[in-house]
Amino acid sequence: MASSSAFSVYSAVACVFLLLSPALASESDHKLMSRLLFGLTNIHKWGGLGEVLGGNELIDSQIDIKFLKNVDRSVICQLELDEAKVKHFKDAIENSYWFELFMDDLPLWGFVGELPPGKKSENGKHALYTHKSINVKYNKDQIIHVNLTQDNLIPLEAGRTVELTYSVNWIPTDVTFARRFDVYLDYPFFEHQIHWFSIFNSFMMVIFLTGLVSMILMRTLRNDYAKYAREDDDLESLERDVNEESGWKLVHGDVFRPPSSLVLLSAVVGTGAQLALLVLLVILMAIIGTLYVGRGAIVTTFIVCYALTSFISGYVSGGMYSRSGGKHWIKCMILTASLFPFLCFGIGFVLNTIAIFYGSLAAIPFGTMVVVFVIWGFISFPLALLGTVVGRNWSGAPNNPCRVKTIPRPIPEKNIFIEMYFVFTSFWNYKVYYVYGFMLLVFLILLVVTVCVTIVGTYFLLNAENYHWQWTSFFSAASTAVYVYLYSIYYYYVKTKMFGFFQTSFYFGYTLMFCLGLGILCGAVGFLGSNLFVRRIYRNIKCD
Repeated sequence: MASSSAFSVYSAVACVFLLLSPALASESDHKLMSRLLFGLTNIHKWGGLGEVLGGNELIDSQIDIKFLKNVDRSVICQLELDEAKVKHFKDAIENSYWFELFMDDLPLWGFVGELPPGKKSENGKHALYTHKSINVKYNKDQIIHVNLTQDNLIPLEAGRTVELTYSVNWIPTDVTFARRFDVYLDYPFFEHQIHWFSIFNSFMMVIFLTGLVSMILMRTLRNDYAKYAREDDDLESLERDVNEESGWKLVHGDVFRPPSSLVLLSAVVGTGAQLALLVLLVILMAIIGTLYVGRGAIVTTFIVCYALTSFISGYVSGGMYSRSGGKHWIKCMILTASLFPFLCFGIGFVLNTIAIFYGSLAAIPFGTMVVVFVIWGFISFPLALLGTVVGRNWSGAPNNPCRVKTIPRPIPEKNIFIEMYFVFTSFWNYKVYYVYGFMLLVFLILLVVTVCVTIVGTYFLLNAENYHWQWTSFFSAASTAVYVYLYSIYYYYVKTKMFGFFQTSFYFGYTLMFCLGLGILCGAVGFLGSNLFVRRIYRNIKCD
């Protein structure tokens, strides 16, 4: 980085004037407010796909900073206050709005102004910060840390002209470039003893649950196998009334019967398998690297990895559909490739319409939509189609342990929330989430618990002579998403200060999108675990 290089400070207008507790913009006109503060031009900076999708649009703030060149006081712009501008500023100050600037990809935050306590409704008490002092720490030719302090409060009065100024001070430091982002990480919050204790408590619970489920099922199945073996060897059992028998063995001729809506089930299971691999892959990449440093890096990584792992969804879906005797594999192929993307698109379309109506920069530009569609159409969709064809031909041969009877048998009548708090706080309160080791452990715990609980439910269902276990196992596992959404409602009313239709719709819209993905993921994991369990237990019995 040459000493003569110039560093333009960009303001993230999508983040300008956000409420301090909510992480969403209010219904105010952000473009006007940001131009009032900085006199912003129309020079935009492309911040990457993930940042644009996150609602962050960078615009040149006209604060020109040259490397190692101190600035005592320089004018940004002159602001003539009228009644409309004063009203905008007062609204921003009363609601604790703040702005965000970026210098060399390092963020700076500041409040718009100040209001003395107890003076919220009185006129003439609102004061605007007009001077911004930027302290920049550097090590050799690299910027290590930036800090913003504000002063020179000016009362807001219509008819006066205010001069907005800034100063820059360069300070040497011994901190290395590799550790320059540490100051933004909230170690006391994410690595608190309660966090460690919660993870340890969950880990011990999952070990206990796994051991308990394994012991109960092993003992129960061992007794069942012994009983059925005695019945097969006992000639008197041939004279036994079938109606007096019960248990999972009696449905062996129907347990592998294709479920209803096979196309949809195959699509959601394939999509869920892809999402499980995708989440695991992104978490591992975040642990190995420092994705939390780059703005929007997690979202960009997620989109790219989703496109590249689409082969998995097609392979799992195509193989499952073919093994179950499905004939409309083209319909299955198209549904698998488009199910989750179109669900997200539907939610995103509604939110984008709301953002456009309110004039917010959270609205996704048309060019970004085209980029996302191209990624899906030319990478994700073809890979999903290829995966379906490969899965259909390589793993589509029926391999059921028991033969399916022609006539269906009549059916007789009859922990993730620990980490959710930290994830929600990171996303909606703009904390930098970096403890991906915790997330990996919680994700693995979620998968193990989901499989264990679903297997137990499937066993009891089959023991009740109900062979419709496929959709039941999927929905019982997917119900995790319902509880997470209920938790998000609690978090919204208790932990945030969001208000207005705009913020509420974005909060619950993004949460719904997340919960749909979580439900499909957990449902697929639960189904695949139950499928392995069912095949295992029926492989060890004598079938007609």
